[in-house]
Amino acid sequence: MERVELECFLLLAEELHFGRTADRLRLSRARVSQLVQRLERRVGAPLFVRTSRRVALTALGRQLRDDLAPHHRAVGAAVARAAATARGISGVLHVGFSTPLAGEIVMKAAEALRAGHPELGVEICEVPLSDPFGQLRSGAFDVQLTELPIREDDLGEGRTLLTEGRVLAVSSGHPLSAGGKVSLEDLAGVPLLTIAGELPDYRLEQHVPARTPSGRPIRRGPAVTHMQEALMLVAGGKGALLSAAHTATYYARPGVTYLPFEDADPIEYGLVWRAGDDTGAVQVFARAALEVAKDAQLAGTTAPTRQASRATIRSETWRPDTSYGGPRKRP
Repeated sequence: MERVELECFLLLAEELHFGRTADRLRLSRARVSQLVQRLERRVGAPLFVRTSRRVALTALGRQLRDDLAPHHRAVGAAVARAAATARGISGVLHVGFSTPLAGEIVMKAAEALRAGHPELGVEICEVPLSDPFGQLRSGAFDVQLTELPIREDDLGEGRTLLTEGRVLAVSSGHPLSAGGKVSLEDLAGVPLLTIAGELPDYRLEQHVPARTPSGRPIRRGPAVTHMQEALMLVAGGKGALLSAAHTATYYARPGVTYLPFEDADPIEYGLVWRAGDDTGAVQVFARAALEVAKDAQLAGTTAPTRQASRATIRSETWRPDTSYGGPRKRP
């Protein structure tokens, strides 16, 4: 039996109308009739009762339909699975996120993929503060949404997805808390909590700069491994924390005041992956994240962070189809 005969029979058994069947197959009515007659000759008996008013299945036609339909669906599913595997968009994609705001984008992108790519599962997990690239390099993560830039020879970097301002978390009793805002020069007057672990120098400078723009030294406070630990030390007056603006929403607590900067550059976020491992699954996830970013841009920002973070989405600068294939170094 030829495939076109099988598909023609099953569609006609569903539609019970030669015209609609012909339209769906993009064939002429005469061709549909020829295919059905050819199949009936193979079987040796009529499969349809045809009159000027209606088309109906014979008992033999119903039997053949019931026997063939499950196998036809199984063949189609098998071909779809094979194609998905060839494109690299089946299985499970492990995605990391560095902050709660990045986690929102990752979660919504994963939800969006469920409808269009049910064969691809997505598992998400937070990136450790003290080891920003270790799980990506080990293969525990396939891709992660994190702060940019990335200056690692073995990692590829996508375009900026979103930006947000910076805040300084200080003890509510600290003199800076009365001002409402701070500048980068104010960092010379308070020790900054540092991050435990082996962070690249440029990464550590993002979180704990050594000097103010004018060159004044910035003292370093205790090292921390988790956000809650950091905020406990901040509330206790042991140091201040340079952080993203959305921290004020997700980690509001007594004894800690969040002060926005007047002059600090915003934080940028983008996707990062192992150089050369830009699989089909990574690219599909990247496109989903882009659509989520566009939606967030139209909405102003993600709802839980609208007031505190003033995050903005810059999807117009991010081109997932052209930014893959290797690490993109920034100066």
